[in-house]
Amino acid sequence: MERSYHVAGKARNVGMGIKAPTTSEEYFDKKCPFRGDVAIRGRILRGVVVSAKMQRTIIVRRDYLHFVQKYKRYERRHKHIAVHLSPAFKVNPGDTVTIGECRPLSKTVRFNVIAHEPSTAVQKKGFAKL
Repeated sequence: MERSYHVAGKARNVGMGIKAPTTSEEYFDKKCPFRGDVAIRGRILRGVVVSAKMQRTIIVRRDYLHFVQKYKRYERRHKHIAVHLSPAFKVNPGDTVTIGECRPLSKTVRFNVIAHEPSTAVQKKGFAKL
């Protein structure tokens, strides 16, 4: 069941220097920060898209370093974040997205995509031939 429909009008300015995508005026999504009634406030993060298999929801991976006091070293950690994807964006796994914190949209979704950068390198799964 598709809930988006065509509505004429302008996209809303979400602030913080983020410009609305040009395709945001073609759809209506009540959870979209540009066309819906969701405000972006709180943290602004960047990450890599891991999965885009759900409807209007993607999984973004954030890598970071955590300091271990006992050994005076850093260890690599990561988090997977569920993010709402507006129909204005067309993302694929491997793309870099900028996400903004908003109110809870579902049980696990608390972020919205506000910018998208396509990946330049195409990686294949599996081992490389020598």
